[in-house]
Amino acid sequence: MSSLKSRKPNARQTHGVRQIDLASFQPASSEMARDINRDIILELIRFKQPLARADLSRFSGLRPSTVSAIVEQLIQENWVQEGAVIKPARGRPSTMLSVNSDKVTLALDLRPDRAILAVADLSGRFLSRETITTSSDLKKTVAQIGKRMRALRDEHSTKSFEGIGVSLPGRVQPATQRVLLAPNMHWHEFDLKKALEDVSGLQVEIDNDANVCLISELWFGRLQGARDVVLVAVAEGVGAAILTGGHMHSGYNGMAGEFGHVSIDPNGPLCQCGQKGCWEMVASSRAAIRSFNETSRRKVKDIYELLQLSEEGDESAIEALTEQARALGRGLRLITTSISPELILVVGDITASWDRFGPVVAQELAASMLAGPPPLLRAAGDAELARLSGSAAMLMQRHVSYHRSTHDASRRS
Repeated sequence: MSSLKSRKPNARQTHGVRQIDLASFQPASSEMARDINRDIILELIRFKQPLARADLSRFSGLRPSTVSAIVEQLIQENWVQEGAVIKPARGRPSTMLSVNSDKVTLALDLRPDRAILAVADLSGRFLSRETITTSSDLKKTVAQIGKRMRALRDEHSTKSFEGIGVSLPGRVQPATQRVLLAPNMHWHEFDLKKALEDVSGLQVEIDNDANVCLISELWFGRLQGARDVVLVAVAEGVGAAILTGGHMHSGYNGMAGEFGHVSIDPNGPLCQCGQKGCWEMVASSRAAIRSFNETSRRKVKDIYELLQLSEEGDESAIEALTEQARALGRGLRLITTSISPELILVVGDITASWDRFGPVVAQELAASMLAGPPPLLRAAGDAELARLSGSAAMLMQRHVSYHRSTHDASRRS
């Protein structure tokens, strides 16, 4: 198992993450572009495994010698493994390549009232998944999480754990990974990264939940060539992740995408960020719950209960969720006028009933356009799975970048 002491990338290296879109990549051939070629080869193996070196050369357009050198490096670093040898009727035998099934990561999704912990491999398969009840005592919560992490490593003792990818509903400073803003949680005065590294002995990478959901879409190739995308995460709050020109954009200090904390009604309800009438106060799951509980004799504890009532035909539940959908659609004008994406993805609780409420969001989005047609609007699926798979993918991508940069540095020395 890899440990924190044996490998700890620095901030500049770990955050130089390159996203490769197989629908639109152009292979590079110069010495300065070796890292791009390496990412292309690894992504091709992940998406098309098992395949031979000759297949990689054909798909990528790279020379066989370049492909062989990259593959040997990936094998040496344990990202890729060799498998069966295929003997064709003519020509030389080919050794099939696939990603290393023994390399895994711990994925941790932190929510205000719980933590979801999973073990995921390079192909995005979950080997285990469990929920841990959290408390206001942060040290106690981290100790509980650390205990379960150690148990999972023992249960999967034959696997090599690359580290821990963490998502949370807040903004993280890219270089230090200190939590900058988490209004719906209380982690901002707590060094979460160090605490988790201390209890696990593994390298920890942290990012905003919307960002990791967008990384999940990239990692599993579901953007279909779109290069200007905004993913809107709807849960206890509303946040967004931004892809511009095919690159993730976090802004100067990691705060880009906090549209949920833009006030759209100065006389609206008080938000936990301190302002009144923020977008998330009318478009989040909490907003729908609050609206239902204020107008109905029946009370619900969470969004899942409210969604179930709507499926059963409860008119008050349907109206509360419809108003949430309207507010979500109207607020998307913040995004279309400032970023003008070609695709908007929505991930979160409301997508569980997207057939009913998605058209409401789309209608409001279309009505709010200044000019031209609205961007394509699509639900991105199960939010919890997206956050977990995105957390794992985020850690893997950063560590692939780290191994690449340290290999290049050793060649230059």
